[in-house]
Amino acid sequence: MEIAVACPAVFPVAEMAQPSLAWYALRVRSNYEWAVNAVLTGKEYEAFLPTYRTRRRWSDRTKEVEAPLFRGYTFCRFDASRRLPILTTPGVVSIIGSPSGPIQVDEREIASVRGMVASGVVVGPWPFLREGQSVAVERGPLAGVEGVIVSFKGQYRLVVSVSLLQRSVAVEIDRDWVRPTSHRRP
Repeated sequence: MEIAVACPAVFPVAEMAQPSLAWYALRVRSNYEWAVNAVLTGKEYEAFLPTYRTRRRWSDRTKEVEAPLFRGYTFCRFDASRRLPILTTPGVVSIIGSPSGPIQVDEREIASVRGMVASGVVVGPWPFLREGQSVAVERGPLAGVEGVIVSFKGQYRLVVSVSLLQRSVAVEIDRDWVRPTSHRRP
């Protein structure tokens, strides 16, 4: 007498449908950006805390320090359906979103901010822009970055905006590095 045993199908992990991981903006407690980023990295999430160099003044000295580009925010790549470990991270206030759930940060915006931070060019916070000439950088350390070009104090700056946060970052550039793009940034 033969006994039939039902065996569940086993699929290699590579063949299973993996949910795509997207970037999300996290609102964090004041001055907790560094700590949250370290904990998320320790939990093996891909976290991104863009920073810039700035001068801070105390009563007895002035010092150059590294500060978050988007105060009160950090970015993390994760599956939105599994967000509890993110929300229980000490210092995380919320995931930026709507009543229907978290809202993804555009991958191009993250890539542009990463490119600016990694370029070695002086970078800093900038007021959020909705309109302006959209450009793509073709040459120099920022090649491949897209943003809006503005003139400020006789210098040209490339401004990259993170729409969800309504925050922007600016970097000085040579106007000859850029070419206009056909689309306008929201």
